[in-house]
Amino acid sequence: MKSIYVFMMAFLMTMPSIAQTEVAGVNLPNTLEVGETQLTLNGAGVREKFWMDMYAGGLYTNVKMTKASKVMNDNSPMAIELHIVSGLISSKKMSSAVEEGFQNSTKGNTKPFRPKIDKFISFFSNEITAGDVFDITYLPSKGVVVFKNNKELGTIEGLDFKKALFGIWFCDKPADEDLMNGMLSL
Repeated sequence: MKSIYVFMMAFLMTMPSIAQTEVAGVNLPNTLEVGETQLTLNGAGVREKFWMDMYAGGLYTNVKMTKASKVMNDNSPMAIELHIVSGLISSKKMSSAVEEGFQNSTKGNTKPFRPKIDKFISFFSNEITAGDVFDITYLPSKGVVVFKNNKELGTIEGLDFKKALFGIWFCDKPADEDLMNGMLSL
C-alpha cells in the first residue's frame, strides 16, 4: 500500500511538467483549445529588449511547423499565446511595437490593412501588467480572435490579415529572431 502511495505522489508531482512548458518563469500549456480544435505547442521563446525579458510566447498548431513562411501563410487553426513578464510593457508601448511589427510584416504596405490594424491595436488599449496573457487565435472559418486573460476582445476576419499579423513574429524581419526560432522548434 505504501508503494502505491509513493507512486501516486510521484506521478502527481510530475503532472505539471507533463502538461506545460516553462519559459521565462511562466508555464505555457502544452495544448490549447481553439474553437473545437485542440492545438499543440509547436515551440516557445522569449521576446527580449535590451537584454530584458518582455514576454514569453508560444505558437500552437495542429501539425508541426518549422518554417516561418508556413506559419504566416497557412490557412489552418493556430494560435500565439503571449505571457507578459515585464512591468515595463504598457498599453502605449505594446501598441507602438505592434505598429512597428505590421510595418515590418507588410514591408511598409499597411494601407490595405489599416482599419484591421487599428482594430487589433485597440485590443491593447486597456492597461497591460505583468502576468497578463494574450491569446491570438486563428480559425479559417472565423478569422483572428483575440483574448486577454481568457476574455474575448474581438474578431478580425480574413486570411490576409492573419498573414500580416502572424508576420509580426514570422516575417523576414520578426519582432525577435530568437523568439521566432524558439516558436518554430520544441
